[in-house]
Amino acid sequence: MGKSKNMTKSDAARIQSSTAKNHGGNTPKNSFASRAQSAADKSSNSKK
Repeated sequence: MGKSKNMTKSDAARIQSSTAKNHGGNTPKNSFASRAQSAADKSSNSKK
């Protein structure tokens, strides 16, 4: 398996935007998009 990368806020925003477009403007709870946002927040906080 390849080297994993940290999720960035722009990655999460792109994923969340796409998910919202497919769900009438909403991001379902516990969706991949919401988990991506959480991962991006954790990644961002760990770099401070």
